[in-house]
Amino acid sequence: MQHRTLTCGVDEAGRGPWAGPVTAAAVILNPRRPIAGLTDSKKLSEAARDRLAPEIRALALAWAVAEASPEEIDRLNIREATFLAMTRAVAALARAPAHILIDGNALPKNLPAPATAIIKGDLTEPAISAASILAKTHRDAQMKAFCAQHPGYGFSQHKGYGTAAHAEALTRLGPCALHRRSFAPVRVLLEG
Repeated sequence: MQHRTLTCGVDEAGRGPWAGPVTAAAVILNPRRPIAGLTDSKKLSEAARDRLAPEIRALALAWAVAEASPEEIDRLNIREATFLAMTRAVAALARAPAHILIDGNALPKNLPAPATAIIKGDLTEPAISAASILAKTHRDAQMKAFCAQHPGYGFSQHKGYGTAAHAEALTRLGPCALHRRSFAPVRVLLEG
């Protein structure tokens, strides 16, 4: 039971966008306080994610959210920046996990406990689902806040993803500090 109690789920949000940080969350759920409705954050409506996130934060034994900046993404590449955000989230937990479950097919180096990569783990492991929800809601809230600091890009609508509206704003306004200069749509504009 001790091992299961201190199993940490880890997932990320924001690998694909042209702008903003990549965010990761780590969650150790309390088996005595189950949370109904946990699944991959992409399968949930925004309202459902916003309802579940405070419940996860209130009922989990430990949780943390961390990120890697657009500059770190450009310097390291998106895969390594995602791993950096994940290791930062695990390191920020108030309790050390006995085992770490990570959504995906690869593991970051230098984790503080044994770890297992699980493809589609956000659908099958509640702790990874919870991490998926916290990472997504945190990043979405951040992108909405960035919208006021960088008006005209529509970050509150598309959250930095490559929509037609974002492409149009990028062409019209040029990149801002949030844009990932190593991503093709931004890089092409800078080179042109």
